[in-house]
Amino acid sequence: MALTKAELVRNLHNCTGFSKEKSVKVVESTFELMKKELEGGKDVLISGFGKWSVKAKNPRRGRNPQTGKELTLDARRVVTFRCSRKLKDSVDS
Repeated sequence: MALTKAELVRNLHNCTGFSKEKSVKVVESTFELMKKELEGGKDVLISGFGKWSVKAKNPRRGRNPQTGKELTLDARRVVTFRCSRKLKDSVDS
């Protein structure tokens, strides 16, 4: 089962006593801030959890799997995530 925004809101509401509306605003504003930073090319680091970074990908050769025709895939930017050592160790144990 995946952790959803609704589950984050529910847990925040239960743990802090915030109203549902305030919990929704906190979760939504957190994700909006993260998206804004990543769109600007900045990293997002949450200590003890991990780091999201924007990486540039060069153009590369590819092919259409239906036709087999070769084509060039454009350069693009992708978001990568690298988990912290602390998270990696807790998942591994």
